[in-house]
Amino acid sequence: MCIACFVYSQTSGPVIDSFRIHGDIKVTIDKPADFFKKRRTIITFFTLPNGNSTEQTMGKKMQPDDDWHFDIQHIRAQTKFIRQQIPNKNFVVIFLENNYKSWPSWKQKHPDFKKEIPHLVDSLADLIDAGRKEIYLNGHSGGGSFIFGYLAGVEHIPSSVKRISFLDSDYGYDSSYYPKLKNWLHNVKDAALNVFAYNDSIALYNGKPVVSATGGTWYRSHLMLRHLQDDFFFSKTNTDSLIIYKSDDEKIQFYFKINTDRGIYHTQQVELNGFIHSVLCGTKRDSKKYSYYYARAYSDLIE
Repeated sequence: MCIACFVYSQTSGPVIDSFRIHGDIKVTIDKPADFFKKRRTIITFFTLPNGNSTEQTMGKKMQPDDDWHFDIQHIRAQTKFIRQQIPNKNFVVIFLENNYKSWPSWKQKHPDFKKEIPHLVDSLADLIDAGRKEIYLNGHSGGGSFIFGYLAGVEHIPSSVKRISFLDSDYGYDSSYYPKLKNWLHNVKDAALNVFAYNDSIALYNGKPVVSATGGTWYRSHLMLRHLQDDFFFSKTNTDSLIIYKSDDEKIQFYFKINTDRGIYHTQQVELNGFIHSVLCGTKRDSKKYSYYYARAYSDLIE
């Protein structure tokens, strides 16, 4: 792994390391200020949505004339909230951005992505000096393409990967990925899968469909769920705005946002505590001091 440029900065809070590798990937590592290598460490790879920079994905308090992208995800503030909920663990977030601001485009430029992506994940995880490490794969929008690139590149999902989260990002799912996901869920202790989607199959922008009937996350997520239902039992609950499926042990969870007005709810699934829930759902801290798809629980943590 070639590190072309390295920038180090530290604030009164977390430690931020940012550098570039392979010429077209920007890596930003957000470590807690009280990082202690003997603690259990969760390393979450957050792959950016199409068209967003790392700074926009991290988020900030909005000022006049600021780009609206700074106010739609707030992964840094949600990270702070998560750290407050699990103070006995190191929670590290690694943001992955590329020059094309699109992981599908990056994969097209890198025909050997099946080799490069797993190597990138392993190499960056090795940079975190800790004894007990777990890897979470997480991403929004086009960031899900990176996760599928990882799945395509490994013979089996390793036991170090404990959680995979698709935040309205599983556009690329098909049946070829299912055997690896099934074996991982069956054989890896504490493996967790969660999927978030809204009914984009009927969403309109300027009166025109956003995606085809089978090209969006609504269809792809239901396809994944149908595959899983052949091997796992799910319960179903409904709220005013969500249809929720959970496996018996709650390690597999699907959150489907109802779309009665044919609107676009792509970013709200992240903004409204989506990243928090993707990390904490199915754990002892599930819905503690926050609710998914409700008011921001992290507002006072935005810098």
